[in-house]
Amino acid sequence: MTTTKTESLSTVPAAPTGTGSRGTRVLGAVALLFLVIAVAYGLLISPPDAQLGNTIRIIYMHVPTVMAAYLAFLITAVSSGMYLWKRTEFWDLLGSSAAEIGVLFFAVTIVDGALWGKVTWGVFWRWEPRLTTSAVLLIMYIGYLAVRAIPADPKTRATRCAIIGLVAVVNIPIVHKAVDWWRGLHQGKTVLGTIDPEMGGTQLFAMYSALVAGILVCVWLLIHRFRAGFLAERASDLGLDQALEERRLESSPAQGADS
Repeated sequence: MTTTKTESLSTVPAAPTGTGSRGTRVLGAVALLFLVIAVAYGLLISPPDAQLGNTIRIIYMHVPTVMAAYLAFLITAVSSGMYLWKRTEFWDLLGSSAAEIGVLFFAVTIVDGALWGKVTWGVFWRWEPRLTTSAVLLIMYIGYLAVRAIPADPKTRATRCAIIGLVAVVNIPIVHKAVDWWRGLHQGKTVLGTIDPEMGGTQLFAMYSALVAGILVCVWLLIHRFRAGFLAERASDLGLDQALEERRLESSPAQGADS
């Protein structure tokens, strides 16, 4: 069983010996550059909104985090489907890594969305359609991670998580269309929709810079989390193999003495 696990993970080209590489360092540098630009334009250079004032600056964080979360959840869904087809641990590990990153970004989305709600609605939370479906989405992926934490046969656990990953992603379009399907307090679509045409040039530049930064940071974190998981799996396999070898060596002298 341990041999199969090692072989399935080692099918990844150029199996990593650490979480960092030249590619991740370049990616991290580019992500940092866009992040600095987004912060500079979002907080300092872009003007306040005519109606919302400086509250508009929250959107420069809110939109990128939800986009990054959606990307991570979509990767989880694709990986889940590929695992059910290929039954290789590469896809299981990629899906779980993406789910962790997605939960992180979506939790930030919920928090900064609550801050936005406090300013615009006077309360941190309202059980209106967009917020309710968003809460359900977050709970579903937390459930995905909870299932992974339950001790079980690795293949059985991976199959269960893959099914959850495919079911949970269906809620993303529901969250996205909630503002169209049901009357609520939330503003119209921004993510995957039309960005406010009244935004000025510097505001749009800040928004798009933040979007690029959010996606790059998401990918950067995903690569590192996947490689960390790979190394943990390999260390576990090597530790088990070493323990079995030591047990075999311990039993060999006893067998020789009996003969």
